[in-house]
Amino acid sequence: MKRMGTLRLLSDLSHFSGAGRLRELLAGDPAVRVRCSPDGRHLLLLRPPGAPSPQLLVASRGPGAELERAWPAGHPSPLDAFFLPWPARPALVLVWESGLTEVWGAGVGPGWRLLRSTELCPGGGARVVAVAASRGRLVWCEERQDGAEGCWQGPPAAFSHCVCFRTLEPSGEAGINLGRTHILLHHCPSFGLLASRKDLFLVPTATTWPGVSHILLIWSPGKGKVMVAAPCLGLAHSQSLNPGRGDTWDFRTLLRGLPGLLSPMKPLTVHTWAPTTQGLLLLDFRGTVSLVQSHGGTRAVGTLQEAPAGLAGSAALGTFHGTLACVLGSTLELLDMGSGQLLERKVLSTDRVHLLAPPAPGMEDEEELETRGGLRLLSALGLFRVGWEAPQGLEVPSAEDLVFEEACEYYQRRSLRGTQLTPEELRHNSTFRAPQALASILQGHVSPSTLLTTLRAELRDYRALDQLKAHLVAGDDEEAGWTELAEHEVARLLRTELVGDQLAQLNTVFQALPTAAWGAILRALQLQPDGNGRLRSHAPPDVWKKVLGGSSAAKEPPNGILPVFELLCQCLCRLEPRWLPPFVELAQQQGGPGWGAGGPGLPLYRRALAVLGEEGTRSEALELELLLGSGRPKAVLQAVRQLVQKEQWERALEAGLALGPSSPLLRSEIFKLLLAEFARHRRLDAHLPLLCRLCPPDLAPAELLLLLRTHLPDDSDSPTPFPEPGTEPPLTVGLLKTLLEQTGAQGRPSGPILSLYEDILWDPGTPPPTPPRGPMTTLQASDHSGLEAWAPSGQGLYVTDTG
Repeated sequence: MKRMGTLRLLSDLSHFSGAGRLRELLAGDPAVRVRCSPDGRHLLLLRPPGAPSPQLLVASRGPGAELERAWPAGHPSPLDAFFLPWPARPALVLVWESGLTEVWGAGVGPGWRLLRSTELCPGGGARVVAVAASRGRLVWCEERQDGAEGCWQGPPAAFSHCVCFRTLEPSGEAGINLGRTHILLHHCPSFGLLASRKDLFLVPTATTWPGVSHILLIWSPGKGKVMVAAPCLGLAHSQSLNPGRGDTWDFRTLLRGLPGLLSPMKPLTVHTWAPTTQGLLLLDFRGTVSLVQSHGGTRAVGTLQEAPAGLAGSAALGTFHGTLACVLGSTLELLDMGSGQLLERKVLSTDRVHLLAPPAPGMEDEEELETRGGLRLLSALGLFRVGWEAPQGLEVPSAEDLVFEEACEYYQRRSLRGTQLTPEELRHNSTFRAPQALASILQGHVSPSTLLTTLRAELRDYRALDQLKAHLVAGDDEEAGWTELAEHEVARLLRTELVGDQLAQLNTVFQALPTAAWGAILRALQLQPDGNGRLRSHAPPDVWKKVLGGSSAAKEPPNGILPVFELLCQCLCRLEPRWLPPFVELAQQQGGPGWGAGGPGLPLYRRALAVLGEEGTRSEALELELLLGSGRPKAVLQAVRQLVQKEQWERALEAGLALGPSSPLLRSEIFKLLLAEFARHRRLDAHLPLLCRLCPPDLAPAELLLLLRTHLPDDSDSPTPFPEPGTEPPLTVGLLKTLLEQTGAQGRPSGPILSLYEDILWDPGTPPPTPPRGPMTTLQASDHSGLEAWAPSGQGLYVTDTG
């Protein structure tokens, strides 16, 4: 059944500020230039120079004051004006022929205010002939007075122009950042500038030198390329043009390398140009509409029923849903973009109609979302929408059915499984909760405006994601696009229950784009280094619960799909191995009932060690750091033993000293382990002060000596005062004295002596008085047979007889 084109009144302009002045300008001046803001809430009307005041009017829908500007005679009015696609607040830029540029903003306070004024041509001697705003850039074509040398027999001013641009970015609540000037083209003819969302078109004008007036250029900033096209010849050639890498072109040099484009041809006779998302539409004086695509190819779209009536006749072109809309005077014609067939022709009640550009993706409000899918026409009678209406008798599915059908198609595109999804499965499967929730809302007869308000943030996210995918398919700035897509996908998956297909999808993203995926994790967990080699996080507990949950005791993950924590550890091992131990240590500080460091299952350090591989194949440095940072006694003791085996004495001692007072038993075990090494060899002597600090405060001297005796090497030979050359020196009393003093550092006990050696430690420092000397007597062997073993051979042992 044939569709019917409809014109529906959206507004009679009464809810715009300055509605009376708005209607007056739209009805009275056919040459007024009309632009719409990216969010569709503001209308800009700019009258040509010499028109009566006001020359500029900005009307706002809803609350807000209008902006009116008028310039007296002798003061030029702006050459052009544009809205900037800033989502935070509306802003517009005014550009004069002299290069003066003003940026105005609204939303910071009442009404509009001037944010910045600058000069595009600060050196003077130049004038701006065309200007356009494209994707955060202000591009202009300026004529310079110094002329150009060697102009192919053309007039001196034929190639005296250049095309430049500066970036425009919002800064804070009421600021703006202006980038430095980049020159795209030197020594070029006068070009008109037209901008779409992706490309900038440089088109010939009436003042362009006839030798090159059949050529137009298409600059794609996202691809870093410029396309030189001659539609009448069907030829196009691509060249690199990326200002970020310092690219710039001399127009004459560019064309000298393309002699095929310089064949003598008639200038392009174009009545109206119109940039669209598909490319550049052009209407010639015969009524033929053609489309120049971004790759330089040109195809005919169709021919209108009547041709434009000279340059004075007004015309406007636009597209929607595969349909070309052309307003020519008071006639509206709708043509099929594929076949060129005339679908419908309507006669309007006025010949002063303006087609408005559609709102930027993700910036529509509730009214724009409700009326999306058509074009908007503006006249003094009001704001209208032109679109298609379903014919009568056509059965329209219910809103609930549409939800499940659209969701089925969406999930099928994203699903990794091979089975086909059906709407019935979505209705009854608890996995797909979003379409069920939306269907339940629709069953409650919620008004569309309320529903759109509730889902606005989600709709913008999905719109931005779909737009990003479209850019990737088109090949625009692929590296940055893939990175952004991975970040969006990881952030989306973290908001779901990470099981099954969602977990498999997360693994796939990390395998394909690990750097971008880890960047999304950094933002989700809000990870920041603290300057001491550690990490801190301000993420809510529910995010950590998803990261730390889902551990599996199996050595091999099912189908190679890792839980989230293991996946992050594996990614860190690839990208930044040194941050793996701090990350695991931070994760151990998180926890909750049944998950995290205090939950059942394997400890986090063992889950991280499993990612490093089997024992013997792991990185020894990472394994040591994970064991030491685990806080588990067995793990720390295992790490200290490994350090002892590697004879890294200082690090082993520091590992013990790093333990707080809450781990006295673990410190005591590490001390005993190192004391055994101290008794066996002398390689720990240089670190004796650290060993003394590690000594438990409650260790008695007798216990210390017994521990030492246990680990002293067995001497089968008789002791000698000096070790043999090449042998290990024995433990001496001098080395032992420091440790013995450490065991008694808390003060001599007041009770009885518990050790035979304890009085040695408490030597008062002054020797006892010498006893009086008497006559010497020789001990008899029969009386003192027990002392014979202590006397050297052939000598007697003498003592003092005290009576």
